[in-house]
Amino acid sequence: MYITYILKSIKDGRYYYGSCGDMDKRLTMHNSGKVKSTKSRTPFVLIYKEEYETRSEAQKRGYYFKSIDGYIWLKQNNII
Repeated sequence: MYITYILKSIKDGRYYYGSCGDMDKRLTMHNSGKVKSTKSRTPFVLIYKEEYETRSEAQKRGYYFKSIDGYIWLKQNNII
């Protein structure tokens, strides 16, 4: 099982989009500063996640969220 997720930084209110195989472990890594791209923005809260059978599906959905169409979808569904 693979997960596409959206985190929100409590520090600056910005979002981080990603995918992983173990959500609990990944969130712990983000919040402990072990992820280079997010270490200066900790702590984070998980605001949304979707589960997929394959890593490829999860990554594609993550790329979609980063697009303008994905941003619009997230806003329309009151996720961000």
